[in-house]
Amino acid sequence: MSYTVSRTFTALVALSTLLSPNVAGGSVHGATAEWPLHGNTEQATGYSPLDQISRATIRRLGLAWSLDLATDRGQEATPIMVGGVLYTISAYDVVRAVDARNGTLLWRFDPEVRAASARSCCGPVSRGVAVANGRVFLGALDGRLIALDARDGHMLWQTQTIDADNPLVENYSITGAPRVAKDLVIIGNGGAEFGARGYVGAYEAATGKLVWRFYTVPGKPGMRDNAASDGALAKIRHSWAGEWWKWGGGGTVWDAIVYDPELDLLYIGTGNGSPWNYGRRSNGKGDNLFLSSIVALRPETGEYVWHFQETPGESWDYTASQNIILADLDIGGRTRKVLMQAPKNGFFYVLDRATGAFISAAPYVPQNWAKSIDSASGRPTIDPAARFYATGQAHVQRPSSGGGHNWPPMAFSPKTKLVYIPAQDVAMPYAAADEPIVHGAYSSGVAISGGGAMSKAAWQALYADMHAWLIAWDPVKQRAAWKREMAAPFNGGILATGGGLIFQGNAERKLVAYDERNGKPLWSFDAHTGIVAPPITYRLDGVQYIAVMAGWGGGWPLTGGIMALKAGNAVGPNRLLVFRLDGKAALPADPPRPNPPLDPPPIEGSRASADAGDRLYGRYCLRCHGSGAVSAGAYPDLRKTGFLAGPGFQEIVLGGVLVNEGMPRFTGKLSAAEVENIRHYLIRRANEDRAADAEKR
Repeated sequence: MSYTVSRTFTALVALSTLLSPNVAGGSVHGATAEWPLHGNTEQATGYSPLDQISRATIRRLGLAWSLDLATDRGQEATPIMVGGVLYTISAYDVVRAVDARNGTLLWRFDPEVRAASARSCCGPVSRGVAVANGRVFLGALDGRLIALDARDGHMLWQTQTIDADNPLVENYSITGAPRVAKDLVIIGNGGAEFGARGYVGAYEAATGKLVWRFYTVPGKPGMRDNAASDGALAKIRHSWAGEWWKWGGGGTVWDAIVYDPELDLLYIGTGNGSPWNYGRRSNGKGDNLFLSSIVALRPETGEYVWHFQETPGESWDYTASQNIILADLDIGGRTRKVLMQAPKNGFFYVLDRATGAFISAAPYVPQNWAKSIDSASGRPTIDPAARFYATGQAHVQRPSSGGGHNWPPMAFSPKTKLVYIPAQDVAMPYAAADEPIVHGAYSSGVAISGGGAMSKAAWQALYADMHAWLIAWDPVKQRAAWKREMAAPFNGGILATGGGLIFQGNAERKLVAYDERNGKPLWSFDAHTGIVAPPITYRLDGVQYIAVMAGWGGGWPLTGGIMALKAGNAVGPNRLLVFRLDGKAALPADPPRPNPPLDPPPIEGSRASADAGDRLYGRYCLRCHGSGAVSAGAYPDLRKTGFLAGPGFQEIVLGGVLVNEGMPRFTGKLSAAEVENIRHYLIRRANEDRAADAEKR
């Protein structure tokens, strides 16, 4: 670990200011309004009543300042603003404290996690830190929960949240933001694609000591965890079959964690099954609780209170880890305390947050996996064709594993009573794969593309009919009030404001302000990179600011390499951007990005070898280097690497010569012969595309 402190820090931020009380929700009145929590308030609405930046003044909005993050690996974090300081975390979990008025870097902390990149399904990203009582909390990619002194960034304590004796230890990672509740820091983990068993833990904020742990799926029959979840799991074990525990089971809590102080309940959203293939995971039997569920717990003890499962028998990576919003809504003539979520499966859910009772659900994007949702129980009737593991037939399904809505947060305006959703419609073929389960390697049991990575033409055909929208959703009427179509999917999270504006970044390298009434774009800014993170707003000295972490990356934006051809190259310099009215700053011109021509060596090996490499590439390489072997831009395009012609390819993949640059070592997961198959596949792909490009000319 390393950290640096600006000499100007003490002068810029006095301790009394740093530890000032949070201004909940960013009150319209007063000179200061903070953004102290993910989602801003305890209801996690993503809304601020600040209205200095409004429909009437938006044309005056300009860049106040920017901070270069010295990476292009992608930014997902929500900045936190407390006491005049912006706290944020960038790729590889580098934490920065920045003067929120002018961008002066106050301190920087690097937990040095580059070697842990192999643990993450979706790049070395983080969705944020938590700040409370003079401490900054971060979950590191390698599983550590770390507390820093908010004054200067020095480490106060660190706790490894993954047990060293856990046989699945290398399968876990943390990319989500911690949540603080009652002097406890709550954090989950990711890794279901690699064979993890999900859980969430609570740690003393002062010391890092584990207080309780709640597992989201049962372990091996006959074994107790001595955890807060023991009683609940004993009651739902019947919903599992086969030998699921050998593959971890899944259910990781990799994002959604919300605390409701009014009801004293902690809500967690759980992830997909491990492996995805329900036929292999559980012999195609049982609901597999608590996969793809909202679970309510008591924050002090981890005691189970209630659950609601959105996707029984999950087999499509349909997580319920997307952000959760709490609200009080007038439904049927009475006020209901509700929980709202737009998970991956394409249905928008409204639940009673006190009891977990189902209120309503409706599809917010096209979907073809469920014929209907029972109006009383909320249980879906699954289309038999979607059960690819049972039919033996591939099913082109929507939503894809990227979801109708993924992790970029939606927002709720208590003024308009609408939820603003960053949504998409991308189909994907699912078919059963008889691949060996390899712990620590991507093991879904699903031939996602019907043959590893698919050809460039096949991916282009699949993406030809994809769509993306900003949807203003009425959660009471369960229908869209309006929709604004985007140029390409996987756009950024949402900020709603009292100025009648909705802010969102996109794949077209823009931050855009829309009219909350109809979705009309009123202002945009060229960020020089795609934006997936949500903006925030705050006020200091009477001046309102908008801030966003700009950087194209993470999961689908990077794995959808062919998709990048539709939106243009969205990858660019990653920066923290901050705006204000009459801001006059400008971004520097970007240096030209190298774009070497396709100049591969002659085709080597047999077609069978290349076909085997196709499947291996889809499992081990696609998540960083792009679908169809076309990079989205942040990682090397392997069709163009000079290492295809010599032994260097083996040295990189198996020898780990680039491990400190974030390229994992695959020793023990791939053999030398399998690496050679991948090389043969890449050479063929490069030659195919060079020939296709020549024909166009």
